[in-house]
Amino acid sequence: MLRKLFAVGALFLGVSCAELQQVVDNLPQQTDGVLSNADIASGLRQALDFGIDKQVSKLTQKDGFFKNELVKILLPEELQKVDKGLRDIGLSNLADEGLKVLNRAAEDAVGEATPIFVNAVKDITFNDAKNILLGQDNAATNYLEGKTQNDLYTKFNPVIKNSFAKVGADQIWSNIITKYNSIPFTKDVNPDLTDYTTTQALNGVYKMIALEEKEIRTKVGARTTTLLQKVFKLQD
Repeated sequence: MLRKLFAVGALFLGVSCAELQQVVDNLPQQTDGVLSNADIASGLRQALDFGIDKQVSKLTQKDGFFKNELVKILLPEELQKVDKGLRDIGLSNLADEGLKVLNRAAEDAVGEATPIFVNAVKDITFNDAKNILLGQDNAATNYLEGKTQNDLYTKFNPVIKNSFAKVGADQIWSNIITKYNSIPFTKDVNPDLTDYTTTQALNGVYKMIALEEKEIRTKVGARTTTLLQKVFKLQD
């Protein structure tokens, strides 16, 4: 049970200390006199910090998407022919840059969108938490995705659009599409790359959260501080 409680703490990235304590206070006593709810709350705050530092924050760094094969954004099927067409006429460097800037936009946007993820999980109820605690290894991730995906997409899309401009992806892809559409005997394309990159970036975030959830639930080695060792020793 405590393992699953830990996973909830690691995944609800934006819950404030006060809100986290309120959730803990509403849970049944699990301490059998060894640890207090305050101790457990402190452990959960550590887990929350570690979850952000270890996984989601990685995506905000340079190459956080581009050099992470788990979440790297690849070209959609429609643009694979664009990539090939450019390479066929000696524009491999431009094709490479087009793929890179999609990932750069996602890396930038995830950093800019942290408040979105914070607000997205503030309405969790005790019943939600109880169901997650009793669920599968990815129950918290599935809950988060089911509850937030549509709302996050709506809010995340303009962030991606701004990031496209910030990293120069809009200009690069305008050039790529113009070059490709000028190649004789090709069918013109006009993809919505903001939509595509938004969806892929969100998928990457959920995938990394799920990875951390599984790690926390299944590996004792994730308890890297004395407090975490004390709190989660109770579940062994």
